Amino acid sequence: MQKPKYGRVVVKLSGEALAGESGSGIDHAKLEAVADQIMSVKALGVEVGIVIGGGNFWRGRQADSSMNRTTADHMGMLATIINALAVQDCLEHKGAEVRVQTALTVTKVAEPYILRKAMRHLEKGRIVVFACGTGNPYFSTDTGAALRAAEIGADALLLAKNVDGVYDSDPAVNPDAVKFERLTYMQVISKGLKAMDTTAITMCMDNEIPIIAFALDEPDGIKRAVLGEKIGTYIGK
Repeated sequence: MQKPKYGRVVVKLSGEALAGESGSGIDHAKLEAVADQIMSVKALGVEVGIVIGGGNFWRGRQADSSMNRTTADHMGMLATIINALAVQDCLEHKGAEVRVQTALTVTKVAEPYILRKAMRHLEKGRIVVFACGTGNPYFSTDTGAALRAAEIGADALLLAKNVDGVYDSDPAVNPDAVKFERLTYMQVISKGLKAMDTTAITMCMDNEIPIIAFALDEPDGIKRAVLGEKIGTYIGK
């Protein structure tokens, strides 16, 4: 068996990672592909936490100026619960033990987030899906992922994105955009790069959690990142 470089990780998935060509809702084939990648990492003996966004259903910034920002953000948090339950169900059908923990209390469908319970689940080999971001408005799920990674003592934060790394500009707009293979936390902040929001980057920097940003559709991308192979963009000290 290959030896993983990171024994405990948080995988950050965007809600769009589960969406089909329309960019909304949940596409079963996409969901299956994500679950297969997670299962391949679990087979290495890695402890896995997952943080998922809700952009395939709702984003707080979609709201117009007439909607209260806190209300809009809470709607986004509820969207992440839908995605978390879908991921849980798919993984369980593949034989994994999974627990969903939410930062908003929704005890009919998931556990409330309690750090000690989350740690115990991980130690028992269960996958933990963290929903609702930080549970607070004005914070992104990127920050939620950084926070959970710090709380559970993750060895790395894996950013499985729609883009194969961090670029100096948007590669979808600029065909000459340059991809970075390695960056420091401060370079990401000072250059204003769109890897994660500044709060999330700062939290990872303060807790010395390396970030690996790569394309989710990269074959075995999550597994390769866990093994320490060269993939995407590495962000660290």
